[in-house]
Order: sequence, then C-alpha cells, then structure tokens
Amino acid sequence: MERLHTLYPVEGVKLVKNVMIPMRDGVRLAADLYMPHGDAATQGKDRFPVVMDYIPYRKDEANPSYDYYAYLPRHGYIVARVDIRGTGASEGVNVDEYTLQEQLDGYDAIEWLAAQPWCDGHVNMMGISYGGFTCLQVASHAPPHLTSIIPVDFTDDRYTDDCHYRGGLMRKYYDIGLYGNMMIVYNAMPPHMEWAGERWAELWEQHLAHNEPYILKWFKHQTDGDYWRPGSVRDFPERIKCPVFMIGGWKDGYTNPPFRLMQALKVPRKVLIGPWNHAMPDVGVPGPRIDYLHEVVRWLDYWCKGEQNGVMDEPPVVFYMQHYQEPIVDRLESEGEWRAEVSWPPPGFAQMPLFLSASGCLVDAVPPEPGHHMFDYNPTVGIMGGLWSGGLPFGLPADQRLDEAYSLVYTTEPLEEDIYIAGNPHAVLFISSTASVIGFAVSLCDVAPDGTSHLVAKGMLNVTRRKSLREPEPVVPGEVYELDIQIDCTAWKFQKGHRIRLSVASSDWPNVWPTPELATNTVYFGGTTPSRLILPTVPAQGSAKPPEFLPSRQTKIRHADAVRPPVWQTTMNMLNGHVAVMIINESESRLNERTVIQRKQVVKCEVDPRNPAGASAHGQTMLGIVRSNQTIRGTSDVVVQASQTHFHVTINLEVRVNDALHFSKRWVETIRRELL
Repeated sequence: MERLHTLYPVEGVKLVKNVMIPMRDGVRLAADLYMPHGDAATQGKDRFPVVMDYIPYRKDEANPSYDYYAYLPRHGYIVARVDIRGTGASEGVNVDEYTLQEQLDGYDAIEWLAAQPWCDGHVNMMGISYGGFTCLQVASHAPPHLTSIIPVDFTDDRYTDDCHYRGGLMRKYYDIGLYGNMMIVYNAMPPHMEWAGERWAELWEQHLAHNEPYILKWFKHQTDGDYWRPGSVRDFPERIKCPVFMIGGWKDGYTNPPFRLMQALKVPRKVLIGPWNHAMPDVGVPGPRIDYLHEVVRWLDYWCKGEQNGVMDEPPVVFYMQHYQEPIVDRLESEGEWRAEVSWPPPGFAQMPLFLSASGCLVDAVPPEPGHHMFDYNPTVGIMGGLWSGGLPFGLPADQRLDEAYSLVYTTEPLEEDIYIAGNPHAVLFISSTASVIGFAVSLCDVAPDGTSHLVAKGMLNVTRRKSLREPEPVVPGEVYELDIQIDCTAWKFQKGHRIRLSVASSDWPNVWPTPELATNTVYFGGTTPSRLILPTVPAQGSAKPPEFLPSRQTKIRHADAVRPPVWQTTMNMLNGHVAVMIINESESRLNERTVIQRKQVVKCEVDPRNPAGASAHGQTMLGIVRSNQTIRGTSDVVVQASQTHFHVTINLEVRVNDALHFSKRWVETIRRELL
C-alpha cells in the first residue's frame, strides 16, 4: 500500500496527497484531499461533505494555496481533486475525452468517497470547463450519493457548443494551438515522483505507451452523430436527478447551455451568468468580479447541511445586463447591472423582428419590393471579433468596423428608446452562393453615436448543414436557401441614440477554419424573401430583485501590464497578401520549494485570401517540470495544412529529461474534408 503524504499548505487545511480510489475494473484513480483542519474549520466534527473536482489537468501541478482549495475546507467541506483515468497520477489508459468509461469512473469515485469514514455521505461535484462537463455527464448516471452539482463554463452539447465545431464549421486556432495540443503533452508527462511512490515508473511508461491524441478523433468526426452524443446531456436532461447550480459568463465560449438547461432540467436549479470570460467569477474579465465561493458555500450548506439560509428562496435566474462601452480588448470592467428573474424565459419575453432592406437599414416591416445585395467571401473577416474564449485569459472583441468593411451591413436608425435583450437572437437569411461549400457568419453589434461598433454576439452556419448537422448536402450554386442562424446567447441594453447592426460575412477567422472555395454570395430581402434579425426582448426591469454580491478577494491587472505579457498579433504580408495571427501564452509558477512548472503555448494561423483552401495552422505546447537536478520537458508540435479536399495533420511529441531525448512519437494523417 502506498504511503500517504500529509501537508498543511495554508491555515485551516490539511492536504492528503495521492489517495488511490478503486474502480469497478480494478484501475485506481489518484485524488488529493483538501480537508478541514483545526477547531475553526472542523467545529468538532470528523465527517464532512465532499466536493469532487474531476478533470485530466494533473492535480499535482495545482497550487495548493489556491483560494478554492482553502475556502471550502475552512467552511467545513472536503475538496477531492481527482485525476481522470490515464492522466496525471491515475492508473489506466486515456484515449479520448468524455468517454463512457470516464463517466462510470466518476460514478465509482463518488460512491467510494461517500463510504469513507471522513465523509458524511454527501458528495457534490464542481468544476470549470472540463470539470463542468464532467459534473453534468456523471450526474446523468445518477450516483445515489451525488447531492448536487455546480458546473461552471460548461456545455451540454459536444458538437454544437464546444471547442471543436461551430454551426457545422470546424474551429481553427483553439484545438491546434491550445487545448487539443495541450492534452497530447500533458498526457505524456510523468506523475510527480514524490507522490506516486513505487509505481512512478510503471505509470509513466503505461501513459507513454498507450495514451492517444484526442485531436485526430475530432478531425475525423466532422458531422454530428453517435461519436458526440454520449457526453451531450442536452439529449437526456431528465437523467439528472440532483440539484444544479450553473455558473457562466457572457464572454465565455459556452454562453448557450446555461439558459437552455435551465428550461430543460426538472430538478431544483439556479443559474448565475456574469460578464466574464472563461474563468472563475472572482478572476474573470471583464468584471465586476464577485466572491462566488460565498455563493457556492451557501448553496452547499443548504443541500448538504440543511441550513435554511434562503438560498432557494432567491430568484433562480441572475445575470448581468451588459451596456455599451468602448470596445477595448484588454479592459478589466464591463458596464451594466445585475438583473434577476423568477423564471426562464422571463415574464414579458418577446421576439422583435427587424427586416433587412435595400437601403442597408434594419426596419420594422418587410419591405414590399424584393431586392438583394452581394458580397465576395473574404476568409480573413473575423480578426476584430476577439478570440473564442475556452481557455485563453485574453482576447475580447475590438471595434468591428474593419471586419464590417468586408461584410454586408444593416443598421437601424438611432433608437428612440432603450431596448433590452436576453437570450438567443436569430438571423433568418435568404441566401445563395457561387460555391458548393460556404459558411455564413452574422454579427449583432451596438453602434455608438460616434460610429464605433461593439460586438454583442455572433452566430455561424455551414450552409451544407442547413438541413442537418449529421448529413450535409452540397450547396447548389445560384439556388436560394433559407437559413436560420442562431446567434450566441447574451444579455444587452441597446441605449437610446445608439443603433443596432447586423453584419453578414462568410468567415470568423481565426476562430473558424475557412471554407475552401472563393465565392460571391447574395442575400435576398423583402417580398417573399423576408431576411430578418430577431431579437429576444425583455422589459427594462427584471421580475425580481437581484442579489448583492460580495466583491472578489482577488486582484487583477491588464494582460498588457504583466511582466511577461501574452502575444496576440495579426500581420499581413504586403507582397503576397497572406494574413497571419500569432498567439503566445506562457507562464511559470513555483509549485513548492523543490519544483517549478513552466508552460508555453504558441499558435500561428495563416490564410491567403485568394486561396482559402490552403489555410494552415501550427501549434506548439511545452510543459516543463524543473527541479534542481532534473528538468523533464514535453513538447507537442501540431501542423495542419489544408487543401481543397483534405486536412493533412502531423503531430510530433517529444519528451526530454535533462535535454536527453527520453521519448518521441509521431502521427501523420490525411483526413478528407466533409463539405467543410
């Protein structure tokens, strides 16, 4: 039996390292337990509720003094940080994300935790991003001792609302440069030897020999289908039996699932959405940042300890109503106010149509005379729209006018009164194209009196998926199609004197991979082709009084002011017209007195506007474990070069110990584009 190590990282917390949790097939998952310690935290008790964070991001590289791991134990909760099978310090093999095996392991871990002498029988799940996904997926199996879940920045649909595809179009920079690339090297790095004990070498060899890059599977499943559905609880919300507290952010990459699940779930539930990006609400940008852990403990105290603290008497829907402000990409705060509703959809919810017209205006009624406007597909449109937020801490949208110069633009007259929206806008467009494969991207913007255009939300659709995301059909050049393009969920106040704008293009680069064919596209309006924007309007005031949140205890500085600021750079080669985006994000942190963790991610995306078929992306991820006498460094290098008909993918993985090559492996695949 492994010897357990006990640490005391901060006052009130006892950290028990590398507790091995047995699964039904004999494989064991590694967990770190952050436990209440001392009279103030334990209050004389020896059994506590557990909050499980279930992710593949190497528990032994987490900062043990991070507020999450300190606050909950000090308030009488054990936090169990569990490495998923085949990752970090856990046994087994890992070949993909969100597998059925992974979900069943989560079930087994919950039931094991509940049976331990230091647990009072209540086990909850909480996590952000991957950890939010696993909350929902494991809950769909209804473990008997799962008391509640708190998913943060999550999805309920792995195809329509995750980091791989959008509207039937493939996302570009993110998997190649960040998450998909990152997991290749993360899964190749060793457990930390001081905690893994006698199985350190065996575990590392097992992970090196058998773990596989997830990214190749994502490239090979370009349409919705059986591969994506098992982890998509949107298909079976009725299987979730425990209470759910959902947290999201309007600048996060996952804005659609919270309100959608709020309607679909039949269990006690609450939703909180702030203006934040893909981050916890105490550090998210733009602010205001709040002490979300205070709200989490109130929720847990109610469901685990039976405290009648009124948390379930408060409005179930709370969100931040955003206002216009200058679109500075590195801003820390967001203009607006908190709003609460008694239900979703809220009282007074309505659909407001605005119709496209020949003058370029959005008008209240369908123009009687039909007309059309044409635009040429420019695959570089989207550079001002910000970076898709699923992991990067920066990348807010800028002034949209540079993108709008290459788009069709339809704008209202200055508003005579404020208009409030909350929910999913839609754009219904009648279109045709000269290409057999083309996408349509629509941007909803708030235009200030000085002409500055602030992106509110965006939506996309691959026209070959107009009937079905599962069974695409080529576009017939010249044929007119009706598209219903869902725009991402948002909440926004359009102020009196401002104008509402809808812009129409055929790209969102570098967030989405360009379609391969040059094209001239047509949008039809008026008469029998009433192209329109549909806004989900709500009354000026919410149906309930919003709560007052405690401010965050964390401090935040602009990314540009960091000692080592990230890079987000767009360049054009004036000789050949190629446009490139370069993103660099790196960090270094001290894990303890012996170990420093280094991380660096670099991605470069390039496209020739005259040949979008040949777009490319190159991503590199490095993870280093640095000790005084040993440096273990893993590097994953992914290159995707497209052609008219295929994606050509090369992956090179290398692990070095003190600069000596320890392990290397390569993968080379040619994957056919499926009307993409």
